[in-house]
Amino acid sequence: MTQISILGCGWLGLPLAKSLIAKKRYSVNGSTTSEDKLSILENAGINSFLVALESESVSESTTSFLAKSEILIIDIPPKLRGNNDDSSRKVFVEKIQNLIPFIEKSTIKKVLFVSSTAVYGNENGIITEETIPNPETESGKQLLLAEAILQKNKNFETTILRFGGLIGEDRHPVKFLAGKENLENPDAPVNLIHQNDCIRMIEMIINQSKWNEVFNAVAPFHPSREEYYTQQAKELNLVLPKFSLEKSNIKKTISSEKIETSLNYQFRLENY
Repeated sequence: MTQISILGCGWLGLPLAKSLIAKKRYSVNGSTTSEDKLSILENAGINSFLVALESESVSESTTSFLAKSEILIIDIPPKLRGNNDDSSRKVFVEKIQNLIPFIEKSTIKKVLFVSSTAVYGNENGIITEETIPNPETESGKQLLLAEAILQKNKNFETTILRFGGLIGEDRHPVKFLAGKENLENPDAPVNLIHQNDCIRMIEMIINQSKWNEVFNAVAPFHPSREEYYTQQAKELNLVLPKFSLEKSNIKKTISSEKIETSLNYQFRLENY
């Protein structure tokens, strides 16, 4: 049985861990930063660990969290809290750097880093893995730096998985857009991925040993923002968002052709 460590058992990490355990081929070590959540992980059959990454140090439990695992999945998004300076970016990068020695001393040979298509910034046109990243947000800049730190380390193989906008039964951008006015880019295509597709992709990367790769992960479903979010608001009985035609200049479409071909992956478009 293969043991996997998931750093960050949150919105994606927890259901991913449950899905892996259900396959009967994996055991899972899962981390959380909340003591209250340890019992939730244990009740799901996950070996739970309280792990906190800081810019100055890493929890002592990190060694035990990684022990005997072959694969590490890192799913901890940068938390900026509105900060927009170099120091905020360096904090996240330093957390990843502080984690590296623990990985090097462990049995980990494969790392899957959950990143974001935010690393591409507001480029126009079709975006593939060959597109040179040009992040504009602080979170995008942090993620790109973290990707590079992991990729250049020769002690383990790293695959980068760049997700688009995350949606699921309990999470949808339209809930934040409902009732708002003067929204930008009504004609821009949406670039979304459902939680179920996220989980299935990660499992297939592991099963097919797709390491030392970079993958975009966005459903091949790109209606305009105005069309899609208006329809979603109607279906959920929410106040319709209103878009400004004067603020329309970005038309970025993320292509997932590489991961579809490499994994022979088929998106479940009914989720969108």
